[in-house]
Formats: sequence, C-alpha cells, structure tokens
Amino acid sequence: MKKFLLVSIISLLFSCNSSAQKSKAENKTQYPVTKTDTEWKKELSPEQYYVLREAGTERPFSSDLNKNETKGIYHCAACNIALFKSEHKFDSGTGWPSFDRTIEGNVAFGSDNKLGYSRDEEHCANCGGHLGHVFNDGPRKTTGKRHCINGVALKFVPAE
Repeated sequence: MKKFLLVSIISLLFSCNSSAQKSKAENKTQYPVTKTDTEWKKELSPEQYYVLREAGTERPFSSDLNKNETKGIYHCAACNIALFKSEHKFDSGTGWPSFDRTIEGNVAFGSDNKLGYSRDEEHCANCGGHLGHVFNDGPRKTTGKRHCINGVALKFVPAE
C-alpha cells in the first residue's frame, strides 16, 4: 500500500509539470509598449511591479481607488492607456476597485491557473500589465460582469 501511494504521488508530481505546459518565454505576447524588466523596475514602484509585471495581487481594501467616487477615467499605471470609466465602477464589497465593463479594445483577457482552477485574467492590451480578474457575479442590471482590478495597477485621471 505504501509503495502504491508513493508511486501515485510521484506520478502526480510529474504529470503536473508536463511538457504540454509552455514556459513563460513561449507564452510571451508582443504588445505595442514593450520594455525590459530593468526599465519597468525603474518606472514602477515595487508594489506596481509586483502586480503589473509579476501578476501579483494587492491586499484587499488597501487601495484608495476602491472607494473613489470621483468622475474620471482609470488608466494603466504602467503605460497610461485608458482602461475603465468611473461611470462603470461599482462597490462590489470585495476590497478591490470593480467595474462592470472595460473601455473596449484596451483590456485583453487570458487564463490564470495558478490557484489550481481556471480564472479569466485581465491585462492591459497596450503593455501586457496584469490588472486583475473578471467574474460573472457583477450587476445583473448591466453586464453581469465584475472586473476585479488591483488599484495599484491603475492611475486615476479626474474629469475636467
């Protein structure tokens, strides 16, 4: 029984790291704005770099933008492209700025399997910076989507 258990665990470990999984370099998409890691590190704060370039997540309720109700546009903190309008922002209660829609064409989507299940990841279509994830539990009266975004990945530009 012990031998069977040991063989099963070893098989599981090897199957989770198969050649079918592509390396980070193979998955790289070309974006209009491309910079080296050194350049990004010079331009972004350590927390911005962690979220935008390493697909990290900020602590919930840590962003001032979570409760921001000022009219304006939310831009990518890395490349400054407009991503979300304040009129589409809502309080999801999750601790991260949430929107029911994006500015079309400026946000791209992919899959994130880091937690053992698939989630729809959002990233800037201009520089590839990780923004957050999109879920299907948003306001039913509008799109039904909740774009759950790291505030540190955003730069808010108030309306004039």
